[in-house]
Amino acid sequence: MFDRTQFLRPIAHRGLHDAARGVIENTSPAFEAAVAKGYGIECDLRPAAGGLPVVFHDETLDRLVEGAGPVAALTPADLARLRYKGQDTSILSFAGLLDLVAGRAPLLVEVKSEWEPPNLAFLGEIARLTLGYRGSLALMSFDPAVMAVLKGLAPGIPRGIVSGLYKDEHGETWWREKIDDARADRLAKLLESGPVEPAFYAYHVKALPTATTEMMRKVMGLPLFAWTVRSPEDREIARRWADAPIFEGFEA
Repeated sequence: MFDRTQFLRPIAHRGLHDAARGVIENTSPAFEAAVAKGYGIECDLRPAAGGLPVVFHDETLDRLVEGAGPVAALTPADLARLRYKGQDTSILSFAGLLDLVAGRAPLLVEVKSEWEPPNLAFLGEIARLTLGYRGSLALMSFDPAVMAVLKGLAPGIPRGIVSGLYKDEHGETWWREKIDDARADRLAKLLESGPVEPAFYAYHVKALPTATTEMMRKVMGLPLFAWTVRSPEDREIARRWADAPIFEGFEA
């Protein structure tokens, strides 16, 4: 069951990170900082070698880590060896994140997808770890196929859909090489989310409000997160048209 009393609070996007202070996104210091302030935590999961879930946003290491290449190739030995740039901080596994947080903050976990057939080893391990966790945790993804698999593997874990207008400021469709305009429109209108039976949605703050999000909130009674809130203007939009912000770049 989705516990509104736990989740409907400011959610720190990839933890309470601040690169200028050496606190890097999706790392243990960022998560500890969010816990200390009483925020919820949003984070990302990607599959490493063998489907091992690791806490990382990008497909490759290059932007953040003293290394290069795809996250999907990482072994447990790589996780132990690699460090974030300028930090003595390693990449967290999902199991390591759960041990770190240990129920001290609600976890809003985005399962990354590249719009390919779901990685069953990856999703199966996420389900296994989630079912054994004693704390508030919800899973979400842009990809309804991912969430449909997780619904079958862990039906009691709250699940949600992440969405937006699927267009950038130039009118280009997100994931252009993988999603055509017709599907982008369906996803933006949440038309593929029915089989998931989501308990909540997260929608791009720059796109709010929409007729669809207002229907989900006011008719269906489902809570809505606004992502990613980075400015006073974003905060006001989230306050008016969503139930909680997923924020970064300031303290909520």
